[in-house]
Amino acid sequence: MKALRLCGVALAMVMMVLVVAAPAFAQGQAPLTKEQYDNALAPAAPFGGLAVGKGLGAGLVLIGAGIGFGKIGAAALESMARQPETAGKVQTAMIIIAALLEGATFFALIICIGIAK
Repeated sequence: MKALRLCGVALAMVMMVLVVAAPAFAQGQAPLTKEQYDNALAPAAPFGGLAVGKGLGAGLVLIGAGIGFGKIGAAALESMARQPETAGKVQTAMIIIAALLEGATFFALIICIGIAK
């Protein structure tokens, strides 16, 4: 529990550094002419808000999927241990539920990573 709290505090500190550092290191530039403005591309910032949002979204999706798969497996093994004669039915139901969870996970990852192009 203590290690989990320490990881949460470390993650919060890293996020604060990423959020605060971008405006602190920003440089001013000369105003763009209309032609430069029309031809300008968005700057590629590796730690910009878009990249951080994609990474956090994908990370949260994968954490949720991992927890879901763990609960499915634990419940299935527990029910098989209590009633071994129903192991085949439980295993079939577990595989179907895991496939549905995997499909939802892939959909969420595609949305998180691909939505902001």
